[in-house]
Amino acid sequence: MSGVPLMQQLYIRLADGRCHSGQQLAASLGVTRTAVWKAVEQLREAGLQIEASTTTGYQLRLASVPLDGEAILEALPESMRVVVRNGQVLWSVSSTNTALLEVQDLPAGRCDFLLAECQTAGRGRRARTWLVPPGGAICLSLSWSFASLPADIAALSLAIGIATANVLNKSGPGAVQLKWPNDLQIADRKLGGILIELRAEAAGPAYAVIGIGLNVQLGSLSSEVRAMGTEPADLASCGLERCDRNILAAALIAELIGTLQEFERHGFGPFLQAWRDVDALQGREVTVNQPGGPVSGTADGVDADGALRLRTAAGVQRFHSGEVSVRIRQ
Repeated sequence: MSGVPLMQQLYIRLADGRCHSGQQLAASLGVTRTAVWKAVEQLREAGLQIEASTTTGYQLRLASVPLDGEAILEALPESMRVVVRNGQVLWSVSSTNTALLEVQDLPAGRCDFLLAECQTAGRGRRARTWLVPPGGAICLSLSWSFASLPADIAALSLAIGIATANVLNKSGPGAVQLKWPNDLQIADRKLGGILIELRAEAAGPAYAVIGIGLNVQLGSLSSEVRAMGTEPADLASCGLERCDRNILAAALIAELIGTLQEFERHGFGPFLQAWRDVDALQGREVTVNQPGGPVSGTADGVDADGALRLRTAAGVQRFHSGEVSVRIRQ
């Protein structure tokens, strides 16, 4: 594994959740036991729970399946595989979205995807920090080149959310809902989120990067996320303790491609009923925080362009995502 960071090599060996002696790890990696110890400490600092014993060695408390680009490509249906131009898995990157935004030559109707075990500057909507340990999440970005900018591009994040919820609800956890505009939730706890970034020209082609972050197993980072004001959920706590992230990533990529193709042809209209089926806000009392001040009312679904409808004392008001945030009133 020449050229592969020592932290990554060590994580791959520990990912099975079994005990590995420091001596055996050092021999197999071609490094000293001190180097192994230092790499273990770095993985712990990154959020992994690694137990150590003088008799049995090191053991990862929560086993996981390392991401593998070739395995993901092989798991894609052939009809979707031919749409992918490049697919890659990295150990660490500042942000998968940022990396794909730098691409300039993607043909229309094709896509690239990028996943990473670690993001040093992973972010969500409104530049919020997203914390995940190595092996504990799916950090996926997929780029798509539209021949021209779709009229209701503002609703793309809703369509992507529906696609992601569909995959997750088929995979096992069930009851995944969407909190407008881009949060994936289970029982009002945040399972993940979506961040879409665009590069477009007037009356010309548009380049979109779709970022999806899913909590697979947060481990000790759950308390840190909670301290930041978000009640987290992960797939492990919802019954998927041994989630094969490569199979799940392939299912997501395939669903995203189909959704992007449908959205490019018909816009958000075909997705409107599907949104109603997974809408976490429908009929609930919420407060919309916006630059002009908060507005409270009852959530009443979304319009055909993806705008949130809110029934208030002054009548129905509509909100587009932008700098708007929504809080459920308890």
